Amino acid sequence: MWAVARRPRWIALLLLAIILAGVFAALGKWQLERSIENGKPLPASTETRKTLDDVTTPEKPVGSALAGQKVTVSGRFVAGDTTVLTGRSGGGEFQTVGHLVDDATGASLPVVIGWSDQRSAAVAGGDRLAGDATMTIRGRYYPAESPDQDTFEQHEYSAVAPARFVNTWKAFDDRMYGGYVVADRTTADAADLGTIADRAPTREVQFDWLNLFYAVEWVVFAGFAVFLWYRFVKDAWEREQDEAREAAEAAAADPVDDDVEPVDEPAVPVDDARAEPGRR
Repeated sequence: MWAVARRPRWIALLLLAIILAGVFAALGKWQLERSIENGKPLPASTETRKTLDDVTTPEKPVGSALAGQKVTVSGRFVAGDTTVLTGRSGGGEFQTVGHLVDDATGASLPVVIGWSDQRSAAVAGGDRLAGDATMTIRGRYYPAESPDQDTFEQHEYSAVAPARFVNTWKAFDDRMYGGYVVADRTTADAADLGTIADRAPTREVQFDWLNLFYAVEWVVFAGFAVFLWYRFVKDAWEREQDEAREAAEAAAADPVDDDVEPVDEPAVPVDDARAEPGRR
């Protein structure tokens, strides 16, 4: 069979099958990559500290790839705009959110400064940082949270929601960042508050089973392209074998010997009585 496979025609078809298999394999790889959705970026992409202006601009939404990014931002906290949150993870009964005005852009930025188990201490911590002095804040940048309407009715807040701060902050110039910063120990110590427990984001991997199924399909198609070539070659070889066998059987059933000469029949003797009528 492989003698048939080495013919130019079948070699050309083999190359075509390999090309198709490669295309199908590439499509399968693409579908496999699409089946894996990264819930959060790798820590390495967020652990390199950058200035806030390098990673975002005011009023720009925070994408998932930016969540937890280490940033540095300089500005001043506005007096009288301190907000106290309750019911949050990261430490303490109360967490302090300050209104920072970015020196570079003049836009407003919510900063979670630290925590305390007493509301009065949480408020005092925010007031302690407020003033005209410029501070450099280091921390992680996160997407804005949605307002908690249930706690709003009780004048208690648990979400870092810029959409709500625009209505509660006294000094606001209509420009707001789309996220907020959780400050590190340096800022919390300056406010005499506890440091928010904040860790590097972890990568969550989720499978899209539909795309995974498509990836398996493309792998099957890649194998089928090569298998189809093999079947074509085998069919051609079997067809030639059948034709050769039929020709041999036909030759055996009807032999022809050209060396055999025809045999003459013996002469028939003439009856003497008929040849000579007068004799007995």
